[in-house]
Amino acid sequence: MKNTVVVGAQFGDEGKAKITDLLAQNADFITRFQGGSNAGHTVVVNNKKYAFHLIPSGILYENKICMIGAGCVIKPDDFKKEIEDIVAKGVEKSHFEKYLKVSPLAHVTMKYHTDIDGYSESSLKENKIGTTKKGIGPTYTDKYARSGIRVEDLFNKDILSKKLDVILPKKNRELEFVYNLKPYTKEQIMAECEEYREIFEPYVDFDWQENLLKFKQQGSILFEGAQGVMLDVDYGTYPYVTSSNPIAGGAGVGASMGPVTIDRAIGVFKAYMTRVGEGAFITELSDEEGEKLRTIGGEFGVTTGRPRRCGWFDAVSAKYSVLVGGLTEVALTKLDVLDSFNEIKVAIAYKNKITGETVKKYPTNVYTHGDYEPVWEVHKGWNTDITKCKTYDELPLEAKNYLKRLEELLGIRITIISVGPDREQTIFVD
Repeated sequence: MKNTVVVGAQFGDEGKAKITDLLAQNADFITRFQGGSNAGHTVVVNNKKYAFHLIPSGILYENKICMIGAGCVIKPDDFKKEIEDIVAKGVEKSHFEKYLKVSPLAHVTMKYHTDIDGYSESSLKENKIGTTKKGIGPTYTDKYARSGIRVEDLFNKDILSKKLDVILPKKNRELEFVYNLKPYTKEQIMAECEEYREIFEPYVDFDWQENLLKFKQQGSILFEGAQGVMLDVDYGTYPYVTSSNPIAGGAGVGASMGPVTIDRAIGVFKAYMTRVGEGAFITELSDEEGEKLRTIGGEFGVTTGRPRRCGWFDAVSAKYSVLVGGLTEVALTKLDVLDSFNEIKVAIAYKNKITGETVKKYPTNVYTHGDYEPVWEVHKGWNTDITKCKTYDELPLEAKNYLKRLEELLGIRITIISVGPDREQTIFVD
């Protein structure tokens, strides 16, 4: 298999985990390259659901090395619980100790990060971003302010102590005088870090340089992203975004490999569109059709349980995702959710409600999005169950027409089609 990046191409929750899980069969090394445990992926194997938040979903296979890369931030308690939850479903703990690796360069989400995240989000009230309050943003803030704790720091008490002598006084002033939160003593943080060291010890790969070189030379690599292009900190609906770069361009950096390692970039789109949290969503439906999409699609957040906002496919933002996301092909998920709709809509442009102007270029300033409404293209539905279709030829004509039109609008091919949650309910085109 060519070295492949799988990224969400909308607002996250597109079904990346299923696509990653399928492609992992033919990969030797699977690496998660950005984000934290705020992500939520669901993989269904033999009608059993597995929820992933940080661990690469390829971990369910034998003989696949899965790594949490340097571009990730890790909340240790969440990391521990995620392993425990999967073990409770029948996967041996020894399997994780053998195949799961953590980059020593990944940053650690400390308790003061979750303190700050929770306070910051609550204090914004109607202007809240919609974060999961897991400390992801504050961890990245400290990373780029050169005040972060990395996994490798947990394994050297002298270095950790010296770093805390610099970091903690500044952090405590921030906690007390900016956020009116309780400060931490150095002893508390050192004890906390000792617990974290024990959690990470079976998994940290201090030989990562040699191992990555081996896989670059001899194996196939699968890069797994979290969230989606429209939540990218640079290119998404800023400021309603995540704190990292979930685009193909972020994969080489977060996985410690560089861009020339990547051969193909698969963007995962739903056959419609969803979003969790705040921010612009021009094709959002607040009517019976939106509720029908939510109910049939089971659109509730894996991490938070929050109901997802639902709408029709937005080809304007999708084409933008192809451009800035560096996508070379499309995996389209949940096509079966549309089985019972008489009509299926696609936004092919936006109309300015004030000026009447129609635009096909995506407007990057989110504060202008309230001025726009979708220009719809209406497609005839197929009104038949496609969940048992095994090949492209078996799909109804109306479904094929819908897929062909999406390819025309996006300018790249749809090579994978998901018609149900299970591994087997997947069509590989050509």
